Amino acid sequence: MGCVSSKRFKPTPGYKDPEILSSQTAFSINEVEALYELFKKVSYSIFKDGLIHKEEFQLALFRNSNRKNLFADRIFDLFDIKRNGVIDFEEFVRSLSVFHPDAPLADKIAFAFKLYDLRKTGFIEKEELKEMVLALLSESDLLLSDDVVEIIVEKTFLQADLNGDGKIDPHEWKEFASKNPALLKNMTLPYLKDITTSFPSFVMTSEVNDDYL
Repeated sequence: MGCVSSKRFKPTPGYKDPEILSSQTAFSINEVEALYELFKKVSYSIFKDGLIHKEEFQLALFRNSNRKNLFADRIFDLFDIKRNGVIDFEEFVRSLSVFHPDAPLADKIAFAFKLYDLRKTGFIEKEELKEMVLALLSESDLLLSDDVVEIIVEKTFLQADLNGDGKIDPHEWKEFASKNPALLKNMTLPYLKDITTSFPSFVMTSEVNDDYL
């Protein structure tokens, strides 16, 4: 099919047959093939080695390869499943699959938990939640006072920290996310079912309020 069946086809590092990836993710074969075209576009934007480096990821997200943002760093780190500092095609597809409209809700909840668990302790602590809230607000061009941010964090913990130990564990997060579906709004990117060569935007563009958080 298209470039995949071409005799001149030279796969990028980490390339895997679309049929295999389709059978193991929420994507159809055609969607995987479209993702490959997007992947090549991003992975050859700076280093041209068929792997997505953090600078290329930042460039695709923000049109600026030098911009530093905690939210983008966390997304990149979670996409970098092999922990080698780059994202290959298989990692790209498997990670994006979580954002597909047809992906299981449990996968979205688990990914979101890892996103907020900045220190990878297996828990979400207040300072981690605050850091991510501030990063999300920054990318949404929304300005809230420190007092309002503190209220959002405190309200979240009041609802989510069921055993009152000052941190949110995976079970508590699952319960909280299930009762607050707006929390996972950014975990579904509808246009992944109609993929173009535009890089998916994980950055929240709608209004942020304490119902979301």
